[in-house]
Amino acid sequence: MTEHPVNDLMGATMEKIKAMVDANTVVGQPIVTAEVTIIPISRVSFGFATGGSDFASKHQKPGANNAFGGGSGAGVNVDPIAFLVVRGDNVRLLPVMPPPGGAIDRVVDMVPDLVDKVTDFVEKQQDKKDNPGF
Repeated sequence: MTEHPVNDLMGATMEKIKAMVDANTVVGQPIVTAEVTIIPISRVSFGFATGGSDFASKHQKPGANNAFGGGSGAGVNVDPIAFLVVRGDNVRLLPVMPPPGGAIDRVVDMVPDLVDKVTDFVEKQQDKKDNPGF
């Protein structure tokens, strides 16, 4: 049994999509500097369609395969959404676009940094009290 030409169209389309989109498209290659590693993160969406039709031609010999007409198409959309920033033991996700939220959402996102800064400030004030001569 021979394969139908639409199978070839679908196979070729899928191979092209595989060549364009892989795991490195979603999680990009790390950019490494002396102290910081930055990893780009993207959202990838794609779609494809394939179709075809067999039809008889007026010059077709009896028992011959029908003529085939078909086509395929694909589209890929890659949206950069964030950068993963690694500095020592500290890892942060920096969105490219701010999330669609209100001020409360942004405050909640900032709480961990705020707690670290307040803790450092309190520790420095305590050190000043314990060692007034310095």
